[in-house]
Amino acid sequence: MFALALAPLGYLVLGGSGALGLTLGADPVRLVTDTLGLWALRLLLATLAISPLAFVTHAPDWLRLRRMLGLFAFAYALLHFTMYIAVDQTFDFGVLGEDIVKRPWITLGATALACLIPLAATSTRAAMRRLGRRWQQLHYLVYPAALAACWHYYWQVKRDVRAPLAYAAVFAVLMGMRLLRRRLRGRAAAALLAQPDG
Repeated sequence: MFALALAPLGYLVLGGSGALGLTLGADPVRLVTDTLGLWALRLLLATLAISPLAFVTHAPDWLRLRRMLGLFAFAYALLHFTMYIAVDQTFDFGVLGEDIVKRPWITLGATALACLIPLAATSTRAAMRRLGRRWQQLHYLVYPAALAACWHYYWQVKRDVRAPLAYAAVFAVLMGMRLLRRRLRGRAAAALLAQPDG
């Protein structure tokens, strides 16, 4: 799984160097930026899919992949934003600030990244022990991050929105599965409490 998550970045590096006959096309900057952003979204949704997958398959081993996928999602999102800052804005932070305020899709992208930063920073076991219950509450930020990322993609595309809507549908299904699981657990707990003593 580690190699699969790293493969898109490897493809971009090889394409940028012209190795193995690979190329990044006529607009390499746009291709690199878009690819990094798209894989950040894909890996973020894959991270959200782990819990429902473990629940449906009754295989908790899937949960071991969640932290790695989440960190890869953050890394791709950070690289995507870095490309925008370094190449599109040439480190002009004044223009960057204006874009974040005036362009809603950039506002949403920056919001998604801002949500992911504390998650990446507290992804270690030591942070889990130190934060205790607050760690789980903090990591609920993954939901607004994924929502903002889907919305960012939708507003950025502008014309053919079928792909962004497909990713948004995946997000909606994953959230629906969480609500269903919570309801099933509530019913199971209620049935257990309703059983007669003895």
